Amino acid sequence: MSIGSKLKELRVLKGLTQEELADRAELSKGFISQVERDLTSPSIATLMDILQCLGTTIGEFFTETADEQIVFGKHDFFRKTDSELKNSVQWIVPNAQKNCMEPILLTLEAGGSTCPDAPHEGEEFGYILSGSILLHIGSSIYKAKKGESFYFTSDKTHYIETKAGASLLWVSSPPSF
Repeated sequence: MSIGSKLKELRVLKGLTQEELADRAELSKGFISQVERDLTSPSIATLMDILQCLGTTIGEFFTETADEQIVFGKHDFFRKTDSELKNSVQWIVPNAQKNCMEPILLTLEAGGSTCPDAPHEGEEFGYILSGSILLHIGSSIYKAKKGESFYFTSDKTHYIETKAGASLLWVSSPPSF
């Protein structure tokens, strides 16, 4: 780990110039510059002063965290196909069940449907990418086609079916798939 580059990153994130950080830490701009370029090393006391000015602690500064994956491609997706219901579900954010929402890509073949989902706490959102669907919520049926979206609370039994096939993005919060 380069202490200098990490300090510079924190300084820039805080929107401070080297001079502003130096003033707050009662150091010279030249010293901050040398530390950031790893030309000199601060004492522990000086490093603690600099970190305090940057709003962090020495423990947080030296804690290495794994980079969180933000962007996911097709190679990250998990796919499950149900030949009986004529559908396939792609979890487009791996392990999303640990999050507050779970987006999936749902593809329904002609005559396909999802299993009825029992009432549960939460919300459902969908965007139709292609085709058209019938959205069953309790005893009501709603039609949606390409370019349209839907949103409902999950307090009634619900499922989707299609006569001619459809593809949609479906987000469930909390995860229920």
